[in-house]
Amino acid sequence: MLELIPVLVLMILFFVMMFGIGFILNMLMKTTWFPCYLFVIVVLPLVVYSLWSPEDTTLLAHIGSFQLVDYLTGVAGLGGAFLSGWAIHVLRIKGFKMF
Repeated sequence: MLELIPVLVLMILFFVMMFGIGFILNMLMKTTWFPCYLFVIVVLPLVVYSLWSPEDTTLLAHIGSFQLVDYLTGVAGLGGAFLSGWAIHVLRIKGFKMF
C-alpha cells in the first residue's frame, strides 16, 4: 500500500528538481524544449537500465516490475521539465531577452 505523504514529497521533489534544471538549461542553451527531450531520451532509459535486474529477461517484464510510485515520480519529473520549457517560452514571448 502506498503511503501518501512520502509519495507526494517525492513527486514534488522531482517536479521542482526537473523544473530548476530545465529552466537553467533553457537559459544557458537558448532552447525551449530541450529538457523534455533530455528527460525522455536520456534520463528515463538510464533509470530503467540502472534498475534492471537479472531475473527480468524482457523489457516488458522489467517495465511491469515498476510500482505506481515509480511511474508517478517519472510523470512528475516530466511535468517539471515540460513546465520549465513552457515558462521560458512565455518569458520569451513577453520580451525578456535573457531567456
